[in-house]
Amino acid sequence: MSEHQLSTMNSMLTRNQQKTICSQLGHVKLQLLYKASIHGFTGVAFHQHCDNRCPTVSVGYNNSGYVFGGYTKQPFSQSGQYVHDDQAFLFTFSGGKLQKYPVTGPGNAVRMMGNSGPYFGEALVLVSGSQAVVYSNPGNYYNFVAADMHGNNLNLTECEVYEVQERTELEKPWRTIVWESEKRKELMDSIRIYKPMISSVPQVRVLLIGAVGAGKSSFFNSINSVFRGHVTSQAIAGCSTKSLTTQFRTYSVKAGREGKPLPIILCDTMGLEESTGAGLDIDDISSILRGHLPDRYQFNPSAPLHLETSSYQKSPGLKDKIHCVAYVVDACKVSIMPTKLQEKLDAIRRKINLMGIPQLVLLTKVDEACPLVMEDVRNIYKSGYIKEMMQETSARLGIPLSCIVPMKNYSEELELDPNADILLLSAIIQMLRFADNYFDDISDKFSNIEIKQ
Repeated sequence: MSEHQLSTMNSMLTRNQQKTICSQLGHVKLQLLYKASIHGFTGVAFHQHCDNRCPTVSVGYNNSGYVFGGYTKQPFSQSGQYVHDDQAFLFTFSGGKLQKYPVTGPGNAVRMMGNSGPYFGEALVLVSGSQAVVYSNPGNYYNFVAADMHGNNLNLTECEVYEVQERTELEKPWRTIVWESEKRKELMDSIRIYKPMISSVPQVRVLLIGAVGAGKSSFFNSINSVFRGHVTSQAIAGCSTKSLTTQFRTYSVKAGREGKPLPIILCDTMGLEESTGAGLDIDDISSILRGHLPDRYQFNPSAPLHLETSSYQKSPGLKDKIHCVAYVVDACKVSIMPTKLQEKLDAIRRKINLMGIPQLVLLTKVDEACPLVMEDVRNIYKSGYIKEMMQETSARLGIPLSCIVPMKNYSEELELDPNADILLLSAIIQMLRFADNYFDDISDKFSNIEIKQ
């Protein structure tokens, strides 16, 4: 199983299908445990990832477009025995609606077979006999019409198993945040009037680093949208396995359409990829940090920038250097971050530490990661799951929890959400504070630099 496959372990169930299933089960969310196309269409792979986990939802997909499966509250094992489950049911999606088939023989609801995937009674078996096929025999402890369930197409294109997890809502938020339009205005004003403390630096330069598709370009577009007063997309952003950003871009945000540039420049880079010779090169990052790269420099993953390159800025000033680094991390992918990508991020972090540049993490797509936050972004610090994701991000990247800012970029919305704006603006405020720390250090080291009075 390659690292790339792991990094793309996304749920095949749509958001609406997940919501529909969860609505049958209470205040819950689904966590993907097993995906046959990645882990293998075998009983061994299924049991390795799913044994002793419960409750679960198992889903089969075929190339006729059917999405079907079963739910059990019992943990999977390889005992060969039937287990009792009076709450088990099979289901299929028909035109977006869930058709449910409750168990008719609860004593034989699920059978724990070692050489197969999820085994419901003797009626429906996914990954039957360790093959990408379905065994279907309606009437054996579950009643359904085979044509309705799977269209009589017994070849699987995918099989997934999800653990059903309680959605944890904390009694009180663990970080205080004021959700008021006055707060939004106050944050915007603070950003507008900010001035870097070193007079030779007109704007703080923040470098955005992250995996392909984490939301770097979307972050710039979102900040731009807040100050424009409507959703806009200047930087190319979207879903792709290859980086959509191929040039080094420096984006200055304006305070409104005709407004002055804000005192911050967001520097966008190619996405990081785990394989060598693909995505952003670590040597190019050094050149960016030191201010050698001009805007619109075209990245070449197989050959980092050299002194001889015509556009290389040989003697950059402090205003050209990077004053703060923000790692952009997709909250949905934290727990399945490929080892090689993590190693790349570690190497980058060590390099940046040596240069004394402050670092923070923007944890994006928090609404996709947690249904509670999707309902209302103000639940962000009430979500136990988001707190866990932030703690895991901190552990994986070696960045303190206090330097991790969860947020939601604009991606499909047409209108601004004042609460999402407050999170985005808070992230910018953190960047400016971190840059101030950097300037403090610089001025301590070089007291001859002219400091603004």
